[in-house]
Amino acid sequence: MKKNRNILLVIVVLAVVAGILAITQSGRTFKRAQSDFAVEDTSAVTRIFMSDKNNNMVILSRLPSGEWMVDEKYPASRFNIRMLLGTIHDLEVKEPVSQAAHNSVIRELSVNSVKVEIYQRVYRIDLFRSIRLFPHEKLTKVYYVGGATMNNRGSYMLIEGSPVPFVTWIPGFRGFVSPRYSPMVNTWRDYNIFRKEIPAIASVQVEIPGKVNESWLVVNRNATVSLFAYPEKKPIPLFDTLAVLNFLAGFRNLNFEAIISGMDPVRKDSILSSTPSAIITLTDTAGGSATIRTFLKEGAGATDLNGNPLPYDIDRLYVLVNDGRDFALAQYYTFDRILRPRSFFLKE
Repeated sequence: MKKNRNILLVIVVLAVVAGILAITQSGRTFKRAQSDFAVEDTSAVTRIFMSDKNNNMVILSRLPSGEWMVDEKYPASRFNIRMLLGTIHDLEVKEPVSQAAHNSVIRELSVNSVKVEIYQRVYRIDLFRSIRLFPHEKLTKVYYVGGATMNNRGSYMLIEGSPVPFVTWIPGFRGFVSPRYSPMVNTWRDYNIFRKEIPAIASVQVEIPGKVNESWLVVNRNATVSLFAYPEKKPIPLFDTLAVLNFLAGFRNLNFEAIISGMDPVRKDSILSSTPSAIITLTDTAGGSATIRTFLKEGAGATDLNGNPLPYDIDRLYVLVNDGRDFALAQYYTFDRILRPRSFFLKE
């Protein structure tokens, strides 16, 4: 009888322990589901969708080559993509929102937040991460990113379907991560116009309207550059070869500063219908070509040495790039190198 009581007692104790473990494990799983914002393996991320309450939205997608595209139309900024993936990986929960602030944070998230959907490449069969079969894309995380906390050291976030918002942060980073989740297309676009090494350039034609004697053409063939007048294409025998090579090097990584999207349409049409200050056409060795047009920008309040206002901005200019699709702002600091007139290269 005593032996049976001991067995029964052991069974009861084991049942209680099992119940406690089950409840504890269940609680941990529930909390993890509510606060699991980070992605451990960002190399498996295939697509990120972001949208806000003002109908702004963007899709960032990874190509098989590893490069990223914006809305499947534009190359994405490598720097910005790396920053976003790093944020998604390093993000940590600092604390749940306090009960006192819970309702106000939920209200703010409902009217002013960015919805984030993260898709990853997963496997239907994945044994110990060594045997992986049947890959497919799967939506793995959906959460909402709100504004900054009062001390600007964290951001409010909420997992979809969870009643509990959290304060998130990146340890060691002094700031908040909300701006990194931008649903604006232009935030993610690569502002590069040309990324051509000299051996990949077949020719560059520089036309300066209104200054026929300053237009010219450079042909790069078999590591030898030749200079011609344009449009007559008359050879120029004496020129500064190093200066021409330096000109060609200006296309190695040529970028504009910003896309102009909010300009008054009448003003924009007026600029684009005016005579360009330069028309530059680059043809590569594969036969592809691209043309950019530059336009002088109205003065920005600068004056000459005598205090007279300058008619044009001496720091920035307008450019029409990407086959005329993008009207953008550029810096002379970047563009001066490729805006040289013919006379710049001639030997006296």
